[in-house]
Amino acid sequence: MSESCDECGHVNLVGSRFCSSCGRPLNAEEEITTESIETLGGIDGTLDMQAPSSGAVLIVTSGHQAGTRYLLSGEQMMVGRHPDSDIFLDDITVSRRHVELQVGSTGYVISDVGSLNGTYLNGERLGESDAALTNGDELQIGKFKLLYLVSSTS
Repeated sequence: MSESCDECGHVNLVGSRFCSSCGRPLNAEEEITTESIETLGGIDGTLDMQAPSSGAVLIVTSGHQAGTRYLLSGEQMMVGRHPDSDIFLDDITVSRRHVELQVGSTGYVISDVGSLNGTYLNGERLGESDAALTNGDELQIGKFKLLYLVSSTS
């Protein structure tokens, strides 16, 4: 079963809250709460690579969402191409459920949850084991490169 987007006509899976093509909410009658995602980049197109004032953030440094910052706020967060992911990376090179981030004893821990194209941490492919993230780590998920930054007060 499927549901067509009123904006672009893309056919989406029934139950999807957002169009997987254009991102528009599919059920206008249903109240949807959204949180603003800060997009970076000045007039010259440079990215702001500052750490957050508190907590941790992932900054997309390459890919069509470059400059987007994702504040890591949950105990467990899913990253993938599925529209219901906590961090939605819209590209065919990203699996629907690609990686999971969990709070560990020293910060976030990343684990690949069976993605097709794999996940890379600082240029090394993640195996089946989890890896603790540290300030300045670079993740590659599909075509996207993301920078992990942690507040100095965290």
